[in-house]
Amino acid sequence: MENKFSIKNLDMYYGDFQALKNINMEIKPKEITSLIGPSGCGKSTFLRTLNRMNDLIEGVRVEGEVLLDGEDIYKEIDVTKLRTRIGMVFQKPNPFPMSVYDNVAYGPRAHGIKKKSELDEIVERSLKRAAIWDEVKDRIKRNALSLSGGQQQRICIARALAVEPEVLLMDEPTSALDPISTLKVEDLAEELKKEITIIIVTHNMQQAARISDKTAFFLNGELIEFDETDFIFSTPRDKRTEDYITGRFG
Repeated sequence: MENKFSIKNLDMYYGDFQALKNINMEIKPKEITSLIGPSGCGKSTFLRTLNRMNDLIEGVRVEGEVLLDGEDIYKEIDVTKLRTRIGMVFQKPNPFPMSVYDNVAYGPRAHGIKKKSELDEIVERSLKRAAIWDEVKDRIKRNALSLSGGQQQRICIARALAVEPEVLLMDEPTSALDPISTLKVEDLAEELKKEITIIIVTHNMQQAARISDKTAFFLNGELIEFDETDFIFSTPRDKRTEDYITGRFG
């Protein structure tokens, strides 16, 4: 199976500070990869190098290669195009202050889809894929901000899915949610991986163990260990991974 992402000798600097140090990893398509590690260890920074979100920060320098389907995202792919191929869901639900419908139709409209019947179809399909259609189908014209936090997060997932991304990056998508909403998002991720590649930053070790195929452990900007999730949690090769997983630090 070809790799979805190949990351080679990736270094990233904020000014003089080196935030990521020589990261090498291969991410397979249609799998869930969890990134774990203590706060400030580089996992969210790494996630944001995969869709060039760090470009927005002044003084950022990226060295090495990040290949998406064999193409270097920093040299060969236009950033706007990149962000349609790679969706992003953030820690706090951030729906736009507009209707549920307009939230989900936002991306397709930006890409020039104007026909109402086509937009209707995309909105319905995306909300169904985000497992929230049944809850909002009668309230689709209501402001998305009137929904609960868990519903808002699934609206944000629907919004990301509306442009048919190949990859979905999720930065602690359930940390602001209650346990029931968390479970819904986890079930949703497992369903979505049949079609897309998912990379998720999580502080929740049980979540990583439950839903991910592979797990990467970051510490101080370094990738310490990356393997099948079962191995990472049962027989980690590195003492630091074991210490983190068993709660000795972090």
